[in-house]
Amino acid sequence: MAIAGLLLAWQLYAELSGISPTTLPSPWRVAQQAWIHKTALYDNALPTVRATLFGFACSLMTAFLLSILMDFSRPLRRALFPVFIISQTLPLVAIAPLVVLWFGFGLVPKIMLVALVTFFPMLVALVQGYEATEKEIAQLLQSMGASRWRVFWLARLPSALPFFFAGLRISITYAVVGAIFAEYAGAAKGLGIYILNAKNNFRPDLVLAAVGVSATLTLVLFGITVLVQRLAMPWHRFEREQAR
Repeated sequence: MAIAGLLLAWQLYAELSGISPTTLPSPWRVAQQAWIHKTALYDNALPTVRATLFGFACSLMTAFLLSILMDFSRPLRRALFPVFIISQTLPLVAIAPLVVLWFGFGLVPKIMLVALVTFFPMLVALVQGYEATEKEIAQLLQSMGASRWRVFWLARLPSALPFFFAGLRISITYAVVGAIFAEYAGAAKGLGIYILNAKNNFRPDLVLAAVGVSATLTLVLFGITVLVQRLAMPWHRFEREQAR
């Protein structure tokens, strides 16, 4: 409803203010141009989606494996966490050209940049989730002869799932943006290249059309994470309904 209201206000302003379409095109014009150039948008969206999915998959695996290592080794956790925090302070606009310079214009640097942008929220969420495990449950399992790995699998990992999916939803919103930034630095195709070309040709309608495509991709990926959470944690929804 809020989005519809904003689009309506934008449309009315573009029509009634007399502003030039080359400065601020109306939503209707953006939609028309997106339809006219749908083939080009589709061809450029595919490389961005590919980089996003591969990069996010690498990010997910990296965050999960590192979280396990850090949960089993406190010294490793204290050693690595500052490094990861520093990695998040590095400006992507400065790092992206260097990564492209070192690894070329292929898919690899885009995967690396997407992973760099997205892994930290999931890592923090998992580590905090492990710490949220009730001590009584872990002690009960240990008293029954469960190994440390068994305690992790049966108690600590399930306790971390709500935290993990919260971090997952945060990370997925950065994934498409990370892929587009990587394309800015160097690529033959992609939404980032499409936006740059449209900007250089003074076509704000096509820039906004590509932005709309990237926003739609982000919303779709966010919706998938919500669906996966409901499938992986059916009890969580039941508990929330009971709490109401």
